Amino acid sequence: MTTRKEFMTQLVQNCGLVMDEDIWKMKRGGKTIALITRAGIEKIQWIHNISIAYTPVVMSQEFCVMKAVATMGELQIETFASAWHGDGGNCQSNYVPEMAEKRSKGRAVLQIVGAYKFNVFSEDESDDFKRENKDER
Repeated sequence: MTTRKEFMTQLVQNCGLVMDEDIWKMKRGGKTIALITRAGIEKIQWIHNISIAYTPVVMSQEFCVMKAVATMGELQIETFASAWHGDGGNCQSNYVPEMAEKRSKGRAVLQIVGAYKFNVFSEDESDDFKRENKDER
């Protein structure tokens, strides 16, 4: 696999993803970013038998950093995600730890299957990745 299109085609076929439900595209900075929905992340995790262990690194009412360690067979990755509610924050939700967990899960699943190298992200990774900003499904 050498192109994003080839990677996405394989991901859709292997994981039973539905283009109009599990994936959408957003134009950003002159590039097209493929975004996988929460349901799509769950399907990818299930099909690839990915287990994830979470550890809160920082936990407060307005700020949380979550570490996720994902394992798929012999492969293991570690990633972090944050959520900060308040002025200048990156989270609109009052459920800060839950959002950090959701973000770390999306990052972990997509990193371990190699999606990041094809500019494919989870829609939960940023509040900037909102459906109303999508250009096409």
